Amino acid sequence: MNKPPSKRKKATSISSPNSDISFLEDPASATIDVVAIEVPELTEQEQSDRLNLERKVERAFFEAGKALAELRDRRLYRSTHRTFEEYCRDRFGHSRQQSNYLIAAAGVYENLTTNGCQNAENEDLTTIGCQILPTSERQVRPLVPLELEEQRSCWQQAVEEAGGKVPSGRIVKDVVQRIIESTKVPNTYQVSEVCQILVKDNPELRGKSGCWAIVTQVNNLSCTVITWDGELTVGVQHLKSYDYLPVECEQMQLICDRINRVYSTELEESVQRFLESLGKLKRVYLTALEEKVLSVLESAIIV
Repeated sequence: MNKPPSKRKKATSISSPNSDISFLEDPASATIDVVAIEVPELTEQEQSDRLNLERKVERAFFEAGKALAELRDRRLYRSTHRTFEEYCRDRFGHSRQQSNYLIAAAGVYENLTTNGCQNAENEDLTTIGCQILPTSERQVRPLVPLELEEQRSCWQQAVEEAGGKVPSGRIVKDVVQRIIESTKVPNTYQVSEVCQILVKDNPELRGKSGCWAIVTQVNNLSCTVITWDGELTVGVQHLKSYDYLPVECEQMQLICDRINRVYSTELEESVQRFLESLGKLKRVYLTALEEKVLSVLESAIIV
C-alpha cells in the first residue's frame, strides 16, 4: 500500500510595520511586538461640545413634550387641522396617547430639574457634577400620576437602586408601586358611578379639570372612566364622587352616550367648544337650549 504523501510544515510569517515575526515549528516561542497607539485627550472645547451634545440627547423627549404642549395650547394647528389629535397623527405619526405621554413627561422632567433634583446630596450619584436625570419618556411615565414631591423622592430612590446610573422605566415603576402600596387607600368606587376629575398637578389630566367622568372599570389604585370625549385611566386620588343616586347616574350615562356619538365625527371648533361645556356639567340634566342644540347635532349626523 502506498503511503500518503507527508505534509510539509511551512513557516508562516506575519508582518507588522515595525517587526518581522516568523512562526517556526513551535508557535509558542514566537515573540509579538505590539505597537501602542496614543489616544489624545479631549481639549477643553471638545469636552464642552461633548457635554452640550449629551445634554441635547438627554433632553430630546423634554423638548418634544414642551413643543407639543405649546402647539396644543396656542392651537397652532388650526390652519390645517380641526383637532390637535388629527394634527399629531398626520404631522408626527403620534396617537393622541403618545402626545399626551410626551407632554406629561416634559412636566415631570421640568419638576425634577427646577426643584432641587439637579443638586445631588449624595456625591456618589453624580456624573460630571450633575444629578442623574431622565433620558426618555418611559423612565418618567410611572411618575406622572404622583404629586410633585413624590415624583422627586421616587426618582432619587430609583437612581440609588440603579447604582447611581439612569434607572430604567421598570426600576422606576417598581419604586412607585412599592410606595403606592405602602400608602394604599381602598378603591371604593363602583362601575357607573359619576365622579369629578381633579387635576392636582397631574399634567396628564390637563384640560380635564372639573370634567365629569363615569366609571367603567374599577382597578386597584385607579378607575377607567369615560368622559365627554373618550376613555382614560385616572388614579383614585384624582377622582371625587358626585354621590348621585342610581337613577341620576343612568341619566348621566345617556347624556354621555349622546355626546360621544356626536364627538366621534369631524367637528367644527364651535361645536367642540359646546360639547366641552357639556362635559363639565355639574347637574344630571340638560337645559332646554342645550337639549335643542344637541338634538340638532344628532340630526345632522344621521343625515
